[in-house]
Amino acid sequence: MLRVEDIEFRYPHSDYRLRIDRFICESGKAVAIVGPSGCGKTTFLNLTAGILTPHSGTVAVNDIEISSLPPAAATAFRLSRIGLIFQEFELVEHLTVGDNILLPVHLGLGSQRQPIETEARQLATRTGIAPYWKKRPRHLSHGERQRVAICRAFSTDPNLVLADEPTGNLDPTNKRRILELMIDSAREHQRALVVATHDFELLDAFDEVHQFEELNTFREASS
Repeated sequence: MLRVEDIEFRYPHSDYRLRIDRFICESGKAVAIVGPSGCGKTTFLNLTAGILTPHSGTVAVNDIEISSLPPAAATAFRLSRIGLIFQEFELVEHLTVGDNILLPVHLGLGSQRQPIETEARQLATRTGIAPYWKKRPRHLSHGERQRVAICRAFSTDPNLVLADEPTGNLDPTNKRRILELMIDSAREHQRALVVATHDFELLDAFDEVHQFEELNTFREASS
């Protein structure tokens, strides 16, 4: 479960302010966050992942307060228990597709239930990436690179998956298929799934949908 309470954050030398009074994503649930570009959705995901540190408040995953961990401990927790899907994919170009997917496992940062290569290949097959297992990312299209990043996010059997526009480079058929795979995995393995998206056609698949402008109560809190 993801629990965010009384979060306040601001960037240095910027007018941007963020305050989230309360946000919950239960284990096994899929929640979408929508809003215009630049409204703070990525900032919110980075705060919940422990990449950014709030000035105050609590971010907890399965009752572990990431926001109170020392930086090294927060990084280790994020790598082992949180699956991240970035807008820019963040693939390692000199590694094969298979090694990119298994990178968290190779680093020894997964849980004791880490999938072996056979299980990772099954996930690659379900997303249509298996034929590219031994190729380098430079040989893949944007949509194929995105699916590699999705597979990597699930490789450590995380408690929480945070996805920033995970279907943005996929064709309409694959958008629906890959999103349903992610949501089915969240439900089957009792993972919390939070997705920032602009794709309103997919919102019916989620358990909850939140407008980010309504989550960010900075104006109300400071008036």
